[in-house]
Amino acid sequence: MGEWIGINRRARRCYGFDEVALVPGTSTINPAEVNPSWEIAGKKYKVPILAAAMDGVVGVEFAVEMGRLGGIAVLNLDGIQTRYDDPDEVLENIAKATPQEATKLVQEVYLKPVKEKLVATRVEEIKKKKAPAVVSCIPQNAERFSDIAHEAGADIFVVQSTVTTVRHISKSYKPLDLKKFCTKAQMPVILGNCVTYGVTLELLDTGAAGLLIGIGPGAACTTRGVLGIGVPQVTSTIDAAAARDYYFKRTGRYTPIITDGGMRIGGEICKAFAAGADAVMVGSAFARAVEAPGRGYHWGMATSHANLPRGTRIFVGTTGTLEEILFGPAKVDDGSQNLMGALTTSMGCLGATTINDMHFTEIIIAPSIQTEGKIFQVVQRVGMGK
Repeated sequence: MGEWIGINRRARRCYGFDEVALVPGTSTINPAEVNPSWEIAGKKYKVPILAAAMDGVVGVEFAVEMGRLGGIAVLNLDGIQTRYDDPDEVLENIAKATPQEATKLVQEVYLKPVKEKLVATRVEEIKKKKAPAVVSCIPQNAERFSDIAHEAGADIFVVQSTVTTVRHISKSYKPLDLKKFCTKAQMPVILGNCVTYGVTLELLDTGAAGLLIGIGPGAACTTRGVLGIGVPQVTSTIDAAAARDYYFKRTGRYTPIITDGGMRIGGEICKAFAAGADAVMVGSAFARAVEAPGRGYHWGMATSHANLPRGTRIFVGTTGTLEEILFGPAKVDDGSQNLMGALTTSMGCLGATTINDMHFTEIIIAPSIQTEGKIFQVVQRVGMGK
């Protein structure tokens, strides 16, 4: 399997969103009659697009609005919201910083320790408005923060790192036992991130309620450039979905996979579902919402690393409300608004009544899919030419 890239070395060809296209079905369905909802830990959500746990994307106000609209927004417990009593002042400073100052400033503001009382406060603020409280942290803080979050009423806990494996080796600190943690946790746990069949299988065996798939594809992430690691999202999703399906056949337990990152527009989200995702996690598209705390700016979760930042602050602008981004009406021509409308219309064209039906869509290799016939859009920098 794979092509020769040198003496005794083969490399497997992998694919990202720009390189594939979806083939319409043999029957079509009225988009108003498809069902794009998804389920995790026995609870159904009508929006299968999660907002990523990034400080420029999710704050309390955003999480509440996302819940009102039928989706999930993940709040970062390692971030600005839990380090500062008044996060707005810090976020304003980040937004005002020049590109030369931005990375250094982001590193500095994350040096302040997390206040445990704020972990509880932010969860309580979300729950008070009757929205799902879904929170995230790195493995090193998981045991400490999960108890506080659960006590405050959190619904789902996410343990997230750049690369997650069951067997993490360290002599300087005690690694988190993921299986033990998922078993003891008093709420559903989502683990991430991974990109391969084998690791997905091992993480499924921990008893996690869901898995995040993707390493380094985010708009503000530079992990692939700094560390040289990652697998394009179409291939990583297909491989993880194969592991999920095999695990389901073997155990009878179905665990949803969530493609995390690399999707800017509706078409890419649709391709992730066709590749096997049960839900997707998006950052930059939501960073453009009026309710997003980043004020039109967005930065990667690892940007704040003290010695090796793997992310950058990018300007995405503020283009509309969260409701417009999810449900329209779209005011822009690049596919970054009315994401749910794009999804349901694609489902109708593919003949897919449910998200699960999308998993059987024919996918073709189509490197010209973004450029064929689009010369005027490219020259004029409109629509698909932006």
